[in-house]
Amino acid sequence: MDTLLHEIRQEWKDHILPFWLRLKDEAHGGFYGEVDVDLHIHTKADKGGIATARLLWSFSAAARVTGERIYKDAARHAFLFLQQHLIDPVYGGMYWMADHTGRPDDTCKHVYAQATGDPDALPLAKELFHLLEQKGYDRTRQAYGEQFDRMWNIQPNELLSENGVTAYITMNTHIHVLEAYTQLLRVWPDKSVRDALANVLDILYSRVYDASARRLGVFFDSDWRSLLDLTSYGHDIEASWLIEEAMNVLGHHPPEYVEMVVDISHAVAERAVQPDGSLINEREGDRVDTSRIWWVQAEGIVGFYNAYQRTQDERFLQIVRDLWAYTRQYIVDPRPGGEWFWSVQADGKPDPKEVAGPWKCPYHNSRFCIEMLERTGTK
Repeated sequence: MDTLLHEIRQEWKDHILPFWLRLKDEAHGGFYGEVDVDLHIHTKADKGGIATARLLWSFSAAARVTGERIYKDAARHAFLFLQQHLIDPVYGGMYWMADHTGRPDDTCKHVYAQATGDPDALPLAKELFHLLEQKGYDRTRQAYGEQFDRMWNIQPNELLSENGVTAYITMNTHIHVLEAYTQLLRVWPDKSVRDALANVLDILYSRVYDASARRLGVFFDSDWRSLLDLTSYGHDIEASWLIEEAMNVLGHHPPEYVEMVVDISHAVAERAVQPDGSLINEREGDRVDTSRIWWVQAEGIVGFYNAYQRTQDERFLQIVRDLWAYTRQYIVDPRPGGEWFWSVQADGKPDPKEVAGPWKCPYHNSRFCIEMLERTGTK
């Protein structure tokens, strides 16, 4: 493990973080919105709300772990852009997208985006929490909504619907609300946050989780009916450790939730881990997407290490070792000025997709590095 952890720390400090620091936009604020597959920086690309919030989190976490001023300054730079250009001063909440100068050019509000803010900016985090509970949560359906216009009128969920369906409710939004509330409760131990977090856990267990299939449902209609026979292996293994983390922060570990975490981990290990050590993307019916996506590998390492910590089953630890070896060989971009490829195919060939963009940022791979270092007590 010592070699693996040394490699992970080196990847984080010497490769991932320097790449994103280089994208700091000194002229207009924030960070450049796109780096294409050829590593060309598009200085006039739009800047996404999710990417900005996740850059803020990534640099804030790096500053917390290392104590280094360069990351604190980068986090402040991201926060100022978010605060000044992406937060709606009239109706509240965060816009989906701004242009490269900071002018909002997509003013829709998505619950997913509101749930990616940095809890270090506590006043704003409290404001977004209350707004999300007031505008984004449907108490009748016991579900967080998805997409709204600027005035918080509900809209068809075009941003987080895929696979040919338009979903009224998604698993993805709920696990990221869970994640945001977990972190918020750490810094603001308020009863309203505790109750909301406990409620999201209950939703995930009672509404989203399919115990018979040992997986989370992905897309639902307004009555919580599943729309597709779809298993997202990356989301499942990510959710497993986020659920564990929420239980830890609440100080409450119901046996049925623990069983859910363990069963999901075993199911993903059995169904999605490949002989080469990688983790494939998803299965829809009989169709299997064997893409090896960057964030799926990162979340897999944390999820399986969490499963090892929970069960002490050495098989999970071996999966972690193999998954990192695969990631290091195929997902990490060895080109000068590169970061991680978006995805590679079964033959190891990278897909021609952007290296940085509205959905591609340092969040998943930075977080995986930090989680592994902190879980093992590595400095």
